[in-house]
Amino acid sequence: MRTASHPSAIASLAIAGALAAACARREPDPAYVPRVREVTLTAVPLLTKELGRIYPFLARDFARGGVLEGREVYAFLPGSVTVVEGDTVRFHLVNPEDDAHTFVLGELALALPGQSVTDTTWVARRAGIHDFTCNIASHQPSMWGQVIVLAPRAVAGAAPAPPHTP
Repeated sequence: MRTASHPSAIASLAIAGALAAACARREPDPAYVPRVREVTLTAVPLLTKELGRIYPFLARDFARGGVLEGREVYAFLPGSVTVVEGDTVRFHLVNPEDDAHTFVLGELALALPGQSVTDTTWVARRAGIHDFTCNIASHQPSMWGQVIVLAPRAVAGAAPAPPHTP
């Protein structure tokens, strides 16, 4: 009877182990070259107390006890941005109205004064979903979005995107 200590059994185990290791070995991902992405985000008023003159139903909503009392509904457009890990994102943050906003993305926190344009840079260091928000309480919960950071292997072999023209 052969046991694992027999030379041919050891050789068979060694060959089986080498085959298993070779099968488990992944082909290396094609090298992704990080890019600089230009992204414009605009603070957009959706439902504000000033619109009560245009939409009479809003007067009741913004009044004392109304569903929007003490709040206004804003959004960032676009609400999501997709980049690849390692990319540098150049945000062009536009606030075309009078109300102030903020832009908070992880450790990055910026004031967006009324009628302003603010530029900043953020590096997508980790794949995953990263929320951004305006942290002014009366602009919550609607004024938020996400930066979706893909792992480089997720875009391996993909054709480069055409240049974006505003």
